[in-house]
Amino acid sequence: MSEAHADATPVALVTGSAARVGATILEALHDRKFNVCLHYRGSREAAEALSARLNGIRPDSCLTLRADLGNFSQCENIIGAAHRHWGRLDVLVNNASAFYPTPVGTINEHHWDDLMAANVKGPLFLSQAAAPHLRETQGNIVNLIDIYAERPLKEHTVYCIAKAGIAMLTKSLAQELGPRVRVNGVAPGAILWPEAGKDDEQKREILKRVALKRAGEPDDIAQTVVFLATSARYISGQIIAVDGGRSVIP
Repeated sequence: MSEAHADATPVALVTGSAARVGATILEALHDRKFNVCLHYRGSREAAEALSARLNGIRPDSCLTLRADLGNFSQCENIIGAAHRHWGRLDVLVNNASAFYPTPVGTINEHHWDDLMAANVKGPLFLSQAAAPHLRETQGNIVNLIDIYAERPLKEHTVYCIAKAGIAMLTKSLAQELGPRVRVNGVAPGAILWPEAGKDDEQKREILKRVALKRAGEPDDIAQTVVFLATSARYISGQIIAVDGGRSVIP
């Protein structure tokens, strides 16, 4: 740890934060005067551009880390790198995810390993590596989950199993890491459409089942994460639905 980093500025690591919702979460925490660790796997150009912009706003406030979160040692390595650079870790946001269909009859071992690694294995081993540092700062973990942890999505069996896994991981970690570490989850509804895209009719059908009859914005998720990370001092083991009321409509 350098002298420049021997201060009380809080530090947050956000996985999968080069683009989309993860980038919005990272920026929101940076706006709240966190030093931030931007994790990415393949989106190098987007990661470097965002890091440069944040460091332009506040010098030496964003550290970029590349890792495959399906690899146990790489999970440990990025937690170690973040702590060595800043001298502390206050918030871990497990945002990185993989999402694609796996219709029954086509599922293979790669699908299982890939979706479980991105959605459960990575968050577990990152949380385990981060736990000693989070105890020191009385920090917290926020996991990004999904409405499909409870409501299955047709032809996405493996993804739904994985998200149900991280939902239970959230509750289990809250029990085990308390009282010094809080652990919560955020379950987004229709926020950003999948990169593979949905046609207009599919989007209309989804929004019919949303009480507010509209899609949300990435900032809706980011501000909920910021609340859980900074203000929710007596909330742990909870999963907050940010879905426009989708979860209350059959």
